[in-house]
Amino acid sequence: MSTDREKLNQLLQRVEEITVTLNKVSEELRSVSSSLKLLAVGQITQPPTIHETTATTKAVQPTPVSTISSPPPVTSKQRSLDDIRMAFPEELEARLDFEERGDYIIIKPKQFLGSENFAKIASAVRGMGGEYISAGRESHFRVPKKKN
Repeated sequence: MSTDREKLNQLLQRVEEITVTLNKVSEELRSVSSSLKLLAVGQITQPPTIHETTATTKAVQPTPVSTISSPPPVTSKQRSLDDIRMAFPEELEARLDFEERGDYIIIKPKQFLGSENFAKIASAVRGMGGEYISAGRESHFRVPKKKN
């Protein structure tokens, strides 16, 4: 009887170890997913770098001057509140309030963010052409509605 009990205890201990390991893996996956979202938003919203521009320029054949027409009118697309919300992982989005105000979307924290979350949010906001406005209790991030 005691050997059966020992075996059950050993099995229970192994199950607990596996559960702890799975929880750690789950947390790591959430972290990687959040980082990938932030990277993707940064790459989508940032203009091409000099290296990328050079590579693109080399691949395009020059157009003779006689065939160049006037450039098409520049149209700026508007970002919606939902577009901005989607730029943040769910766990960060839940900590933020979003509000349209004039030509900007204002993002205010609902609670203390901590330095790591603040940095993630600031990075995503900068990637969208936004900025942080330090104003004491009225501090906030703002992102222009017009995409450049």
